[in-house]
Amino acid sequence: MKTRILIVDDELSMREFLAILLEREGYGVVVASNAEEALRQIDGSLFDLVISDVQMPGLSGIELLARIKQTTPDTAVLMVTAFTAAEQAVEAMKLGAYDYISKPFKNEEIKILISKALEKQGLKRENTILRQEAAQRDGFCGIIGKSARMRELFDMIQKVAPSQSSVLIQGESGTGKELAARAIHACSPRKAKPFVAVNCGAIPESLIESELFGHKKGAFTGAVADRPGLFEQAEGGTLFLDEIGELPLLLQTKLLRVLQEREFRRVGDAKVFKADVRVLTASNRDLDEDIRTGAFREDLYYRINVVQIVMPPLRERIEDIPLLVEHFCRKLHPDAPATVSPGALKALMNYSFPGNIRELENIVERSLILDSEIIAEGSLPKQVTAGRAPCLGTEIVIPDEGMFLEPLLENLERQYLLKALEKTGGAKKKAAELLGMTFRSFRYRLAKLGMDSGVE
Repeated sequence: MKTRILIVDDELSMREFLAILLEREGYGVVVASNAEEALRQIDGSLFDLVISDVQMPGLSGIELLARIKQTTPDTAVLMVTAFTAAEQAVEAMKLGAYDYISKPFKNEEIKILISKALEKQGLKRENTILRQEAAQRDGFCGIIGKSARMRELFDMIQKVAPSQSSVLIQGESGTGKELAARAIHACSPRKAKPFVAVNCGAIPESLIESELFGHKKGAFTGAVADRPGLFEQAEGGTLFLDEIGELPLLLQTKLLRVLQEREFRRVGDAKVFKADVRVLTASNRDLDEDIRTGAFREDLYYRINVVQIVMPPLRERIEDIPLLVEHFCRKLHPDAPATVSPGALKALMNYSFPGNIRELENIVERSLILDSEIIAEGSLPKQVTAGRAPCLGTEIVIPDEGMFLEPLLENLERQYLLKALEKTGGAKKKAAELLGMTFRSFRYRLAKLGMDSGVE
């Protein structure tokens, strides 16, 4: 396929001269007499290079450059200027032009410049393709990682995805539970149908029934029209109920009925709707403990927990940190991804990440605000360079940059579990008794925190 070049100049003689010169070199050439015409050409076709005059009636070459970089940022742009337009040439370089050439120019001079611009543009596209391929190799359905723990997770997702069984996804905050649910949906026979996600803890208790099942007009004050709920919106697809442990007991009962009978009613409606929906759930809470205290229905737990997937915390897959940092750098600056210094990467890999992947992304974003080209050790938060998370001592201190409370409490829980096991020589039942909890709850906490291997 020919390399395609768009020439934009209000002077007919310059357009014709460049068109003849470049066609002789084997390029596919399209011409435009002004920026507006050029934008119409770009809207309908893909060009490898745009050569534009700076000074034109109507939209200037500088304005055209800005529009091109907004719509097709990978297109190389070469600006043609007069000797008197040096300031505009500098502005063009700041806006992303590959280079500029002043009139009058020699044939060989512009041919060399075009060749170099196309070579750089080709390398940039090749790097983009290679990064995309690497992302596929180093991850699965948007989940980044290639550690042993993550390969096990990907294998589990592929095994459970084709079935219609309910899946409970457990894990600390920030470990990517919704990503896992989306991956299950993407690998399932329902992938062409909707994926609908809702955080049960983010909806007021008075509204959650209507949110899930919909309501009939006049069912309550403010119900001015019939409204379908999330079950209807997810018809044929997947409904993901995040933080299922936050669901009120009354709604737990109604959800259990829907899962058993595969049908539901809207609030205030006698009509029965069928529910062809696969339900996936997630929680960072100890549902075993909630069952013991009466906060969660045991029968619902067994209904949603046909298959359980545990998302590993970041501290147990530190070999994935470089991949994740690279991913977030590309995500935040796709045109020119930043690099990470060896010192900064070492500090990140020595940090315990109580906030998991969400905390890592926040740290990367914070660092790139301070320096968009490199993540240096000096741009990292103090707790990262100290090699530990902020911890609670005799005095409660909240760092200026903020903290993640829930994972911090989980770290404290981990310490008590370890201490109890140490005191009992690794005997789980005795350790559970020391901490005043059931053996089942103790085992669940160990599994949730990734502490069950090697402990009898």
